[in-house]
Amino acid sequence: MALARLRLLDRYGLLSPALSATALRSLGDLRALCTLSTTLRSGAGEDEIERIRREFDDAKRNYLSIPAAIKDMPKMNPQGIYVNKNVKLDDLQVYGFDYDYTLSHYSEHLQCLIYDLAKRHLVNELKYPESCLQYEYDRTFPIRGLYYDRLKGCLLKLDFFGSIEPDGCFFGRQRLSLSEIKELYGTRHIGRDQARHLVGLMDVFCFSEACLIADIVQHFIDAKLEFDPSYIYEDVNQSIQHVHRSGLIHRQILSEPEKFLIKKSQVFRFLKMLKEKGKKLFLLTNSPFYFVDGGMRYLLEVLFLNLNLLVCFVHIVEHPKDQHFDGNSWRELFDVVIAQANKPTFYNSDHPFRVYDTQKDTLTFTAVDKFLPDQVYYHGCLKSFLQITKWKGSEVIYFGDHLLSDLRGPSKAGWRTAAVIRELEDEIEIQNGDSYRFQQAKLSIIHDLLGKVHAAVVSTEKGQVYKALLNELNAERRQCRSGMRDLFNTSFGATFLTDTGRESSFSYHIHQYADIYTSKLENFLSYAPESWLHPPHDIKIMPHNAKVPASLFSTS
Repeated sequence: MALARLRLLDRYGLLSPALSATALRSLGDLRALCTLSTTLRSGAGEDEIERIRREFDDAKRNYLSIPAAIKDMPKMNPQGIYVNKNVKLDDLQVYGFDYDYTLSHYSEHLQCLIYDLAKRHLVNELKYPESCLQYEYDRTFPIRGLYYDRLKGCLLKLDFFGSIEPDGCFFGRQRLSLSEIKELYGTRHIGRDQARHLVGLMDVFCFSEACLIADIVQHFIDAKLEFDPSYIYEDVNQSIQHVHRSGLIHRQILSEPEKFLIKKSQVFRFLKMLKEKGKKLFLLTNSPFYFVDGGMRYLLEVLFLNLNLLVCFVHIVEHPKDQHFDGNSWRELFDVVIAQANKPTFYNSDHPFRVYDTQKDTLTFTAVDKFLPDQVYYHGCLKSFLQITKWKGSEVIYFGDHLLSDLRGPSKAGWRTAAVIRELEDEIEIQNGDSYRFQQAKLSIIHDLLGKVHAAVVSTEKGQVYKALLNELNAERRQCRSGMRDLFNTSFGATFLTDTGRESSFSYHIHQYADIYTSKLENFLSYAPESWLHPPHDIKIMPHNAKVPASLFSTS
């Protein structure tokens, strides 16, 4: 076979006379054949590198044409409902809701409040240095979906497959370089053993927690004090939990609702529409009832007042003897109200339900074997909930903002699940913008060229040309990634995406636990109640994340 191949090469003039004579005299010398093949491939590789260089130069000259090319690309709807699994809204008979960041939404003042209260608890109760009080909440630093490494003390952003983002690792407030990440972890990929030390920061309340952890770590670094990263997490988390469980944050919010709560007029319309369609509604929250009651009254007080005036007028004119709708109580919207549910324990425990006496602020001792619309219930568990209501899992959908505490349990129990992620709207607006799409298009071109460079075989003599092109492409790639990241968050980039435009670890959890996801409840008002929601067939992972193909910008 070696001789036949050499003769075939010689027939088509691919061997020089000297090389042909030498090789043909070898008659079966396999080493000569290998040397010959490598020589030919190297020559072809060198030509390929020159061709890739010309492509790269042409691409840089044609960057200005990218905006025109992407102008006609479809844009995603920031108020859309995005689907991971088919959902027929007409089949859903029961709608359940979390309260915080689902029915209610808060201003940025809340994160500052949580941060400050937890910081003071660290100093006053856990005896951290008073110099820690100098730190302030930095809204530009954290994003949702980060991980804290209790062993090494780093805040991490991971991609869909569990690898550390090259620019997404912070020790305190200091970003670690790729070489420092590899020195610390050995590789960017987080293995199963390392994952045991990671704590996910998945809900909006974790913004203040992530920022406080990083600031405290930075304090110990600056003070050159030895510390155990796991202790810092335990203390900060304990302080954050104290802020919630002690009622400090609840009382502060209710004392200044106009400062902390954002009124969403369309939320009531959505709930009212569901009731008019004959749907069952329930509220399942970890917050205490007095806090939910105060917040709901504030959020809906103007709406109820206007509705009462309108309904009262209509009834007086058309039905003077009928009793008009009493909108003074938001509880009329819900068939079941459950507070202090202790999610996620609620989904796998056997805790009994208790009736909460709203007048006396006490729990009664009577057994709960049915739910009454004028009662409020505490604690309980999913098993008892299903036994009492007789609701089937496939006809129930639950809305929440925390992918693990709110949605993982219902998803495993067979309920349909909907994630309310407020960041989605802003991030889609950025992805729809020309600046992001321009950088993404450039990155697609660079990745295409890098793939060709890595596939080329280059001789030692041409190694410097190869390395120069590779370094230039990598520098251009870093510039594109940085430009895309900074459009979202200069520290960690986008919540749903990595710096390369691929899906993040947070997206993985949405894909796993949320059948549908959207930025706010009222987006459902734009969809008919009998709509059949199904995922698009042309996008494999996250349906809102449209890709810009490099083929659109081919210069050939």
